[in-house]
Amino acid sequence: MARLTYLELPVSDLASAKAFYAAAFDWDFTDFGPSYAATTSGDTDIGLDADPAEKTAAALPVIEVDDLEACEAKVRAAGGVITVPIFAFPGGRRFHFRDSAGHELSAMVVDPDQP
Repeated sequence: MARLTYLELPVSDLASAKAFYAAAFDWDFTDFGPSYAATTSGDTDIGLDADPAEKTAAALPVIEVDDLEACEAKVRAAGGVITVPIFAFPGGRRFHFRDSAGHELSAMVVDPDQP
């Protein structure tokens, strides 16, 4: 079953954003390179993306699915527009799309073998 599992936030200053969320909500972050950090609670997690080449203009909801390719086909058939093709990241694979209202979202599948 598909479920909202992740919210990625674009940030300008990763250290400042991590400090804010740690102070405000006691969240711990794991660094995944110099411009990305995320909570890893196993519930709905938060990612902070400070890479200007990759970060989105707004918050990016991420929906976890069981079959990424089947989901991509269903998104296309429903009228969604793929904005970023399927790519691997640490812990899985995902793609980005725009829905019929123009919102950007992402669908992902967990793959612990992804480095």
